[in-house]
Amino acid sequence: MVKTAARSIHDIQCWLTDMDGVLVHENQAIPGAAELIDYWRTNELRFLVLTNNSIYTPRDLRARLLASGLDVPEENIWTSALATAEFLARQQPGGRAFVIGEAGLTTALHDAGFIMTDQNPDYVVLGETRTYSFEAITKAIRLIEGGARFICTNPDATGPSAEGLLPATGAVAALISEATKHTPYVVGKPNPMMFRSALNRIDAHSETTAMIGDRMDTDIIAGMEAGLLTVLVHSGITSRDEVASFPFRPDTSYPSVAELHAELNAPLEQSEESE
Repeated sequence: MVKTAARSIHDIQCWLTDMDGVLVHENQAIPGAAELIDYWRTNELRFLVLTNNSIYTPRDLRARLLASGLDVPEENIWTSALATAEFLARQQPGGRAFVIGEAGLTTALHDAGFIMTDQNPDYVVLGETRTYSFEAITKAIRLIEGGARFICTNPDATGPSAEGLLPATGAVAALISEATKHTPYVVGKPNPMMFRSALNRIDAHSETTAMIGDRMDTDIIAGMEAGLLTVLVHSGITSRDEVASFPFRPDTSYPSVAELHAELNAPLEQSEESE
C-alpha cells in the first residue's frame, strides 16, 4: 500500500465511492462492500455512492443495490443525471431541454424545473438509454444546428452487460458531434464538477474526503483534480499492472474494498505498524 504523508484513510471524515466495479459487479455485491457501508453508517460518516449511469433514479438504484445485498439510502446516491440537472438549473433556471435518456435523467430535469420539449429548446441533453433511435438522434442534430447547446451526462463510450460491451453515451455523443461539429459539455466523471456537487450535497471538505474508484481514467483523476484522497481498488477496470502506464498515481490502493474496510476497522496503532 502507498499513501501520502499528509493524510491517510484514518483522517477521512466523508467518503465518495464509485458503484460498478467497487461495490457491485454484474448485480452482485463485491465482498467487503456491505461491511464497508455498515462501517460508515455505524460510525455516522457521511458518504455518497457516485455513478455515471443516468438511466435510473436514486430510488431505482437503491432497489437494485438492495437486491444485491447492499443497503444504501436514496439520499446517499448521486448520479450523473442529478449532477447534470443541478448544473443546468444553475445555468438557466426554468430552461427548456430536448432529452435523449430515460427516467433517471428526465425525472432529475423535471425536478430541477426544466421543461421537456423539442420546440426551440435551450439545450439538447444526451444521457444513457437502451433505446437510442435514429429519429431522436436526427432531431438532436438539427436542434444543435439550430442553436441548442449540447450537454452530455457522461463520456463513457461503452457500458457493460452480461452479453458483452454496449455502446454508451460517449459513443452516441461522438456521432452527434461529428455531424454537428459541436462538442458537448460533459458533466459526469471525470469532470470534477460532479465531485464538487457531491461534496456540497453532504457538506464535505475536500481535505477530509476520499474517493474510491476502480478506474484511473475517471474516478482517480477526477478525485485527484478535486483535491480528494484517492483510493484505487483492483476489483474493476484498472488492474495493478496498468497503473504504471498513467502519468499520475492514486494516494493509496487495495485489491478490493474488503481490505480497505479491514484497515479502517483496525486500531490505528496496528495499521501504522503494518505499513
